[in-house]
Amino acid sequence: MARIRLTKEFSFESAHALDGYDGLCREIHGHSYRLFVTVVGEPSQCESDPKLGMVMDFGDLKRIVNCEIVDRLDHSFVVRGSEQNAALIASLGEKFKNVVVVDYQPTCENMLSDFAERLQRALPTNVQLNSLRLHETATSYAEWFAIDN
Repeated sequence: MARIRLTKEFSFESAHALDGYDGLCREIHGHSYRLFVTVVGEPSQCESDPKLGMVMDFGDLKRIVNCEIVDRLDHSFVVRGSEQNAALIASLGEKFKNVVVVDYQPTCENMLSDFAERLQRALPTNVQLNSLRLHETATSYAEWFAIDN
């Protein structure tokens, strides 16, 4: 049976600051992120399956990615939970609702690792995460591939 890859594109707006970074990205700034999620599997061959001929329904993939990533991060401020950021997190939390505290430096690379873990847990067992591509800007992106991990 043929293994087929499906890719769906998502977008979200988010701000972050890189704690302790030695460049401009130490300042609070935002991105219009574009996320490409590619899964792989074999299309269903079961005649009684309403998903006959599909690896998975694009709507199901959309629901999973939105739940695990987009809904959580869209219009958020992502910040590393560190001692240096404790006062900032407390202050922002008093005024803003969508402050997302993570246990890693919120770089494009680390975000992809987090996304991969979340999606691998949430996908159906017959579908595997193949790759992720996260564009931070129109010309800059990072990629994660299952084969490398």
